[in-house]
Amino acid sequence: MAFKEFELKKLYFSIGEVAEMFQVNTSLIRFWETEFDILQPKKKATGARRYTPEDIDHLKLIYHLVKEKGFTLEGAKTKIKEGKDDIVKRQKMILTLNKLKSFLENLSANI
Repeated sequence: MAFKEFELKKLYFSIGEVAEMFQVNTSLIRFWETEFDILQPKKKATGARRYTPEDIDHLKLIYHLVKEKGFTLEGAKTKIKEGKDDIVKRQKMILTLNKLKSFLENLSANI
């Protein structure tokens, strides 16, 4: 997964921080915001976006479908409407399995 895993300790993240997490341009994050209803970051009076950990989870879902699975935007929207929970469960399972694989590879290399 190209998304940089890290602990979400902050309550809000700037668009620059979010773009860095996903290794994409800020313009793509703004574009997805207009395309996907589930992505609704809060905005300051100055217009600066403030993304919550929930917004980050929604972006992970969008990123997974569009960038990793190769869905079109319309296909990703349909998939999210059909069963967001199933996608999230699978995504978490894949992440857990990848972490386990890395752990086992490191363990094997150190033996």
